[in-house]
Amino acid sequence: MRALIILLTGVVSRGDIEDIISKIGGASITIIATIVMAVILESFGFFHWAAARLAGLAKGSGYRLYWYIQLLCFLMTLLFNNDGSILITTPILILLLKNLRLKPHQQIPYLLSGALIATASSAPIGVSNIVNLIALKIVHMTLYMHTAMMFIPATLGLIFMSWLMYVLLKKSLPRKLPEAKYDIENLFFTSNFHPLKGSIDVNTSKKRTKFMLKILLFVFIMRCLLFVASFLSIPIEIVAVFGSSILLIWRWYYLRTNPVDILKKTPWHILIFAFSMYVIIYGLHNAGLTELLVNVCEPIVNQGLFYASFIMGGLVSILSNLFNNHPALMIGTITLTEMGLDPITLKTIYLANIIGSDIGSLLLPIGTLASLIWIHILRQNKIKIKWRDYLNVSLIVIPLSTIVTLFLLFYWVQMMFG
Repeated sequence: MRALIILLTGVVSRGDIEDIISKIGGASITIIATIVMAVILESFGFFHWAAARLAGLAKGSGYRLYWYIQLLCFLMTLLFNNDGSILITTPILILLLKNLRLKPHQQIPYLLSGALIATASSAPIGVSNIVNLIALKIVHMTLYMHTAMMFIPATLGLIFMSWLMYVLLKKSLPRKLPEAKYDIENLFFTSNFHPLKGSIDVNTSKKRTKFMLKILLFVFIMRCLLFVASFLSIPIEIVAVFGSSILLIWRWYYLRTNPVDILKKTPWHILIFAFSMYVIIYGLHNAGLTELLVNVCEPIVNQGLFYASFIMGGLVSILSNLFNNHPALMIGTITLTEMGLDPITLKTIYLANIIGSDIGSLLLPIGTLASLIWIHILRQNKIKIKWRDYLNVSLIVIPLSTIVTLFLLFYWVQMMFG
């Protein structure tokens, strides 16, 4: 509604709209194509297979299950993106926790910590978040450079975040897990895979694992090709669409499932959300907000990279929790581009903004689109997580994790590029 009002008032010109479409078009297509891959995984039974694997790896330990959930959520975000990861990991955890017959208060620590790490894990590589991808284009930064400067400090920051959540939640985690209600994996595959429907041989657990690993390997290869495309200046959306198309064909060949169902399951509202956010951003920019922020932040930035990283990272964190991380990161990024900074300083402070946008934004459950999707999935499954439960963790974990990651980024850049 706010975006529509801005369009009608003429604050955002036709030229601005064309610029918005050019900036968000490729990134939006890339993210949607990646989410389509995530949706396809559900058809292949990945959710049930992964839930069974997690239960097996935990070996009856609630503590061990916590760490395997953290690893799963981290890897799913790297393989897909934060929104796709939430769409994958949240149903997996719900399947697993309900099958283990855990009480609601025992489910919350796993669901909450998993969602936080899945969303925050978009920081290490730029392709794991739509807003990161769009902002990269504005600062003229490749995926390769983003990863070289960000992967190590952001991953170490995520490890710290997981450890801190474990310390806080350990008392709430069951030491010993109850026995599963039923064989969740066999139930799915015996119900959905049979000779009349497809030709996948998944009669045994070993064969199912082999099949799932083939799919994950394909997704991993496509993920790597995104970086290759970025390095060679090839539009990465071409690679993303190619990968999702291959998976769709693969699914149709084996399961004889009409690809039309993907149109219903894909969250197209993300495109509308992204366009609306950037209309608002351009409106604020044209109204003078960016100029005001430049005047306020430029003296601080000129004091040195250390102070600039923390101030801008903190500012984007606050704005993200107030308005959502999409407009917050874009406003912060546009502000940086108007300060006349040298390339390394610009890119470093931009990455500090990313930390504020991807990690600092999680202080409140309304700070990111991924968090909103997570809340929606929980409501669909009649699972209630109160704001108090969320804030008991986030008020401690998020500020400390953001600060630690900003420290790590600064010293990593100094060591590698200083």
